[in-house]
Amino acid sequence: MRKPRDFDAELKSLEDKARDLKSRKVQQLGELVISTGADALSADELAGALIVLAETKDAGKREAWAKRGAAFFRGRSRRTASASDRDAGGVATQSGDAQSVSSGASTS
Repeated sequence: MRKPRDFDAELKSLEDKARDLKSRKVQQLGELVISTGADALSADELAGALIVLAETKDAGKREAWAKRGAAFFRGRSRRTASASDRDAGGVATQSGDAQSVSSGASTS
């Protein structure tokens, strides 16, 4: 005879996993804010900039931001690279589109 499933235990386990995932997401977002230097912004400035980003429908701008973000993470993963390599990567990430949005959202 089969053992009956303990739905309460399964539900609790799923709730624990969901809580852990949410906690990890919040921690990672905080780390991202700090690593990008956005922690120097006020909470109002950061929230305003994020709202502008979330409301933007222009695919070109979103793609430019995505490329800049990817370049940022590639640069971080090359911590062992020489300083000249990092400097060259930093220049490549200076996109005009991303800067115009940040200045438009009062974040510069």
